[in-house]
Amino acid sequence: MTSLASVTLEVADPAAAHRFYTTAFGLDDRIRLQASQAPTTGFRGFTLSLVTSRPADVDALVDAAVGAGATTLKPATRSLWGYGGVLQAPDGTIWQVASSSKKDTAPATGRFDEIVLLLGVEEVKASKRFYADRGLAVAKSFGSKYVEFATGTGSVKLALYKRRALAKVAGVSPDGTGSHRLVIGGDAGPFTDPDGFAWTTASRTASV
Repeated sequence: MTSLASVTLEVADPAAAHRFYTTAFGLDDRIRLQASQAPTTGFRGFTLSLVTSRPADVDALVDAAVGAGATTLKPATRSLWGYGGVLQAPDGTIWQVASSSKKDTAPATGRFDEIVLLLGVEEVKASKRFYADRGLAVAKSFGSKYVEFATGTGSVKLALYKRRALAKVAGVSPDGTGSHRLVIGGDAGPFTDPDGFAWTTASRTASV
């Protein structure tokens, strides 16, 4: 099964970004970093999500990220779907931290269960076909609104969402220009999708 193995964030200062992600989230090599000065403004068209088991872990991760220098875009709060908030890392990447649970059943661990890469696309159905043609299996699909692909154990989960809707969820304007500052590593690449997101083979992604 074709899968997404890693995500590389292109950042101005890899050493500083590495310190942030280690301190805030304790991320492993599924999130990698490489230096880039590619011009970019506004919304970069994607978010990364940390999915946790309980609200207490959302709070622990949010507090650690803010303490390490992240900016709060949406404070963590309860909603119809669970509990979560939105942050922007010092390098500009937008992170959602969320739990489907609204109540704590155990103390916070400060850990997350999975990472989800949400790509904001103009045409969800067209992008769904594009990725399906490259061997990614659809796990969930809600018409022209949302698509989630099946991934292997330990992989980063990939999903598609309308760009404007994703920006609204993140609490930012959908406007943005220039580089996505993102390279996706997997066994389906190399290619560039209809919205300009670049894929490469996982072995070619760089890490800090």
